[in-house]
Amino acid sequence: MNDSLFHGNLVSSKRILYTPSAFARSSLFHLQETGTLQAQKPHTSAREHLASYLFFIVVSGSGSLDYNGKNYALSAGDCVFLDCHNAYSHHTEQNLWQLKWVHFYGPNMNSIYEKYLERGGHPAFCPDDITPYVTLLDDIYSIANSEDYVKDMLLNEKLCVLMTQLMRESWNPEAAGRTKSKKQDLLLIKEYLDSHFTQKISLDELSERFYINKFYLTRSFKEQFGVTPGSYLLGLRITRAKQLLRFTDSPLDAISASCGMGDAAYFSRMFKKVEGLTPGEYRRQW
Repeated sequence: MNDSLFHGNLVSSKRILYTPSAFARSSLFHLQETGTLQAQKPHTSAREHLASYLFFIVVSGSGSLDYNGKNYALSAGDCVFLDCHNAYSHHTEQNLWQLKWVHFYGPNMNSIYEKYLERGGHPAFCPDDITPYVTLLDDIYSIANSEDYVKDMLLNEKLCVLMTQLMRESWNPEAAGRTKSKKQDLLLIKEYLDSHFTQKISLDELSERFYINKFYLTRSFKEQFGVTPGSYLLGLRITRAKQLLRFTDSPLDAISASCGMGDAAYFSRMFKKVEGLTPGEYRRQW
């Protein structure tokens, strides 16, 4: 870790170069570098082939980003989230910008970034309010600069919050009005499943009830909630079954019926598929 000030011809910056523990590198979201810079002159910064993910905020001024063959104009209040394995460059002109940034990495980051893109996330976006992002980056800087002996865990926590916020942001940010309507429709479907999971429910029934194409419903539901409607419904039923297995003496056929899963054989097969144990084995174990 190095808390350093740098005053050069191109930028004035305050940054921390961070070296995480071996445990953090292998198991946690871990910090590589974080800081703030104020451009002193128009300039371009370019990088490629870095084992890192970069998030930065344009605090003031303006500039541009070149990434994956596209150019993004950036101004105060814009955010950037990108995979540094790919080549990228950012540039500021006469309206010299100030940036806050964090470079980080972690297990499964490639898959997480793919999910971010799959949900509609963009390398550059403008949130309604940058305050939560600014606060997070300030917290990350403060923790990295502290002597706290569990700071790798604290940094992991803050980076998890950052990734959660970015995932929330990624849901079709370019179509706010239409997105709000879509989210509301899907939330109503989710609430219906939450309330009626003990009943027989089919995708065709959901399609008819909510006036939505079943293929579009499946795709959109998975994009927003991470699972298909069928998988979400199964999860609700399995959770209810586990409660009944642990806290009642009800036989399997009664539990199966009360969870909306039909006969006991089907229930047992699906329970083992999800939990890796038969209902009987789960009951004895717990």
